[in-house]
Amino acid sequence: MKLCFLVEEQYRHDGMPVEVIRQLTSWGHQVDVLRPGGSLLRMTEAVQAGTHDAWVLKTVSGGPGLTLLEAAASAGLTTVNDARSIRGVRDKALAAAIGRGRGLPLPPTYAAARPELLAEIPASEYPIVVKPADGSSGRAVHLVTSPERLAHTVGELAGEGMLIAQPYVANSGVDIKVYGVGGKLYATERRSPLHPEHPVRERRVPLSAEVAAIAARVGAVYGLDLYGVDVVLGPDGPVVVDVNDFPSFRQVPDATARVARAVLELAARTDRGPDAAGAAPVRMPEQRGEAVDGAQTPVRPGPAQVPVAAGKTG
Repeated sequence: MKLCFLVEEQYRHDGMPVEVIRQLTSWGHQVDVLRPGGSLLRMTEAVQAGTHDAWVLKTVSGGPGLTLLEAAASAGLTTVNDARSIRGVRDKALAAAIGRGRGLPLPPTYAAARPELLAEIPASEYPIVVKPADGSSGRAVHLVTSPERLAHTVGELAGEGMLIAQPYVANSGVDIKVYGVGGKLYATERRSPLHPEHPVRERRVPLSAEVAAIAARVGAVYGLDLYGVDVVLGPDGPVVVDVNDFPSFRQVPDATARVARAVLELAARTDRGPDAAGAAPVRMPEQRGEAVDGAQTPVRPGPAQVPVAAGKTG
């Protein structure tokens, strides 16, 4: 297969996707790498239909890579993840509207184009978590305990663009990160960025049936194949606090090979579906077994929606 990876400057030395690219190359596939943040792009010629079997995006939320990926999608090329799905989660205000509308347990969400507009949030909603709508990697995330504290935070939020604010979900200070790759889910726990004082070591943990069902539902709702879900265990049950495409997959066993295999499988799909005749053949290395401790095959919920946590968390 011939693949094109869009890699932002921030990730040019990162294991995801550098090691995945090396793995694919070692299996005999051709991988071209474009760095949209560090190259002058002639957009009218950058995307040529039929040149690559799939385009893969690993960029920061506000980077130019998504525009190029959407150009590839508009030319009828396969993208990983689907370009429209990526847009749906990278805009956190949009992601909240989509998720809440489809029954996912997300907190109520306010959006503001300017930080001073957040002063209109009722005092009863505090404490609140404020972050950029296009944020990633914990950038500019603030736990604001009162309207008075918000006044001191407004200056730090200037220049961050669209912001979202959500009522804080009381929790132990530990986030559960669920990774979806190759049709399976893997869970880790780690220190919450809102509670840096907690000495929590990132490690794999068993995945409960309740959290697994929510994580699988997240993939289906947003149309993601490679993704991560941040969950906190609040007083009324699990709450989704963030969703991101093509995450780090830290702590996932044999992550490089798993992600590489998933990319090949997704690249082999066509608009006619993965079982259609004429789909591009995939040269896959022999797999030494899929049974991995802590992994769960995603549950694909039917028409019934995942119940939304009651109370302030929604």
